[in-house]
Formats: sequence, C-alpha cells, structure tokens
Amino acid sequence: MQALPKSRLLRFVEQAFHLARRAVARYSSKFSKRRYTLHQHIVLLCLKVRKNTTYRTLLDELIEMPRIRNAIDLERLPSPSTLCKAFNRLDMAVWRVLLNLSVTLLPTNGVVGIDASGFDRSHASKHYTKRTKLTIQQLKVTLLVDTRSNAIIDLHITTTRKHDSQIAPSLIKRNTENVAILLGDKGYDDQKVRTLARTTGVRPLIKHREFSSLQKAWNARLDADIYGQRSQNETVNSRLKRKYGAFVRSRHWWKQFRELVVNCLTHNLDKAL
Repeated sequence: MQALPKSRLLRFVEQAFHLARRAVARYSSKFSKRRYTLHQHIVLLCLKVRKNTTYRTLLDELIEMPRIRNAIDLERLPSPSTLCKAFNRLDMAVWRVLLNLSVTLLPTNGVVGIDASGFDRSHASKHYTKRTKLTIQQLKVTLLVDTRSNAIIDLHITTTRKHDSQIAPSLIKRNTENVAILLGDKGYDDQKVRTLARTTGVRPLIKHREFSSLQKAWNARLDADIYGQRSQNETVNSRLKRKYGAFVRSRHWWKQFRELVVNCLTHNLDKAL
C-alpha cells in the first residue's frame, strides 16, 4: 500500500522537533522524571501557537493524531498543567536560541526592515473596552524582518512608551551578521542610529523627517526599489496577528514576552515549509 503523503502540519512538527534537538538537551537535568523530553514540550508548545488554541483543546485533538504523536515519539499525552509548567520552566534564552536557528531554515538576503506593532495584553473585545472607556495597555513589539523570505530575525518587546530610535540600537548590535541594509521609517530618524549602523557595517536606509528642503531632497534620493521592501514588515505583523492572535494569553509580563518569541519562532517554522 502506498504511504500517505505528509501533511503540512506533520512537516511542521518534524521541523520543530529537529530544531529542538539541535537547541537543547533531552532532559532539563539528571533529576528529571523523564516522562517527557524537552524536545516534546517545545514541539507541543509551538503546535499550540500554530493552531491558536488552548492546552486542553490541543491535547484533546492530539488523541486523534497518531502520526503527529509518532513523529515526536509521544507514547502518552501530558496533562494541560504539565505543558503549562514546561512553558514556565523553559527560559527566554532557550526560545531565543530556537528563533536564531529557525532563521537558518529560510533564505535571507540581508535587506532587513524594522518596524513596531502593538499586541493587546488582554483579549477583551474592542467594543467592550470602548463602551466601558477602559484602556488596555499594549506590548510594543519591534520586529527585524528579512525582506526576501519574511523571516523574523529578532524582536524587541517593551511595556513602556520607549521611542523607536531608542529600541533600534540594541537590535542592530545583536544582528550585525544578518543585516546588510536596514530599512526604517521616520520613527527611526536619528543620527545616532545611522552612525551606529554604519560603524557596524550596516547601510541605513531610513527616511528623514521633513523639516527642511534638504531633508526632502535626502528622502527623494533614497533607493525607492529597496526602500519599498519595508512593506514586508507590515505583512509579517498582519500575519502574526491574523494566524496566532493579536493578543497574548499569559498574565505575567515575562510569560507574555516568551509567548511572543514563540509566535515568531512558529512563524519562521511555518514559512520554512
């Protein structure tokens, strides 16, 4: 009998499992109970984000997914609380390593856009918050996106109203090997940002705020074809919110930060298919 072709979901799980084995050890310590591996936990947490569901619903669906379970050697299903605790234990550093590894799965060209977007810290409806005059604080998420494959190279998350020009330097310093040309809108118009980029070998294509005819002339001289690729950032921001949700489910800020990194990792894994 001819074998069934692999579904996109199965290939996603296999890719995530392969990446997890490259990033972390099989167990967290020698004192682990060894019922489930870190690799299995990572895959299930990514799968939860990809399906934009809850722990309980995901595990209920996995009952009817023997091929998915076999792909990660999962003989018995964990409880929802086990997965929740695994998410709490896995440090941000682990997810950062996984995100960096996921970028290597995609073809990149070094032309990278930088842009920020807001994610709600509560999933209360917009109608309700407007009617009751509530203000729901947002997380400001700044993404570095490669324009060739829409790979998310890095991200910065803050709960404050920090200006774009204050966020850009840390992202530039962390990613000089992956960025050849940096595309940014007028929010990143700061001479310190341009100077830092040039000293690290990055060509800044950042629009100037137009307070004089000279600044208008500088904008007119920007390479329109390359700068136009900055719109890929908006595409990625829209895709993240549409596929994985425009809000974070976690209640603690450190878990919210991790949740968004897992979203970006899941995006890269999905694009790699």
